[in-house]
Formats: sequence, C-alpha cells, structure tokens
Amino acid sequence: MALIKPCRGNTPLFGDNCWLAENATVVGDVRMGNDCSIWFNAVVRGDVNSIRMGNQVNVQDGAVIHCTFEKTKVNIGNHVSIGHNALLHGCEIGDDVLIGMGSIVMDNCVIESNCIIAAGAVLLEGTKVESWTIYAGVPAKKVKSLSPELFEGEVKRIAKNYVKYSSWFK
Repeated sequence: MALIKPCRGNTPLFGDNCWLAENATVVGDVRMGNDCSIWFNAVVRGDVNSIRMGNQVNVQDGAVIHCTFEKTKVNIGNHVSIGHNALLHGCEIGDDVLIGMGSIVMDNCVIESNCIIAAGAVLLEGTKVESWTIYAGVPAKKVKSLSPELFEGEVKRIAKNYVKYSSWFK
C-alpha cells in the first residue's frame, strides 16, 4: 500500500477510482479528483502548502510535486499527464496539459490549458505558457503552436491511457 501520511493536521483526500502504486508517497494537504493515478516512486508532498488535482491526473514514475512554505501552492487541472521524473514546484497547470519526462516547472509558473511541455524542459520561476503552445529547452521557450492533431494524439491520448493502465492494477 502507498505511503499516505498526514502532516500538520492535513490528511490527503482522494476522489473516486484513484490508484496509488505501493511505493508512491502522498503527504499532507493533497486533494485529488476522480480517476487519478500516482505511479511507482512518485512523491506528492503537501507538507508545506496545498496541492490540488482535478480529474484524470496521472503522476508518473519518479515524479515529484511540492510547494514553497507559505508562498506557493500547486494547482493542477483535469486530464493532466505528469511524465516520468518530472518536477513540479509551486506552480499552476491548466486542463489538458502534458508535462514531459524529466521536465522541471518552478515556482509561480502558469501553464494554461492545452499545452505540451517537452521532455527535459526547464521552466524558470514565473514563466507563463500560453494555451495551444509547445515549450522546450533550457530555459524553456515556445517552440511552436500545438496543432489539434498533436493535441488529440498526445495530450488527450496519454491522459485517457493512464486511466486504463491504472485499471490493470486495481
């Protein structure tokens, strides 16, 4: 069973049909919507501030979500995929976003809905990512607009697939 730990009077709350890997860690002021999944070795640490997730959010293997004490919170919309070994810290993520493997999203970043953050991208503190864009690089910059085909083929597909993948373990 996953490590689910209260902290400072806050206990994580989960929506319907969520799945957590046996070695996932969820701590403190964390609230998840329905059909979310937290994968192997992922850490969602709401000890110093709040973390909120919408429906159908998947936090893939080794990813870390954290905040800054009394300064930044994490808010994640619906249908968001957080890739393997990604790091989200004190940021806001809109609906229908793909955060690529190994990417870093720092404090006070705002990623609007319908975006892709490429694998390995580093969003410096305070970066704003506009809807329907793809950001890549170190530091991350807009590389192109997100086409409807790529949106359906990647962002939507991956979010739906992770609901299915998690069902294999229930």
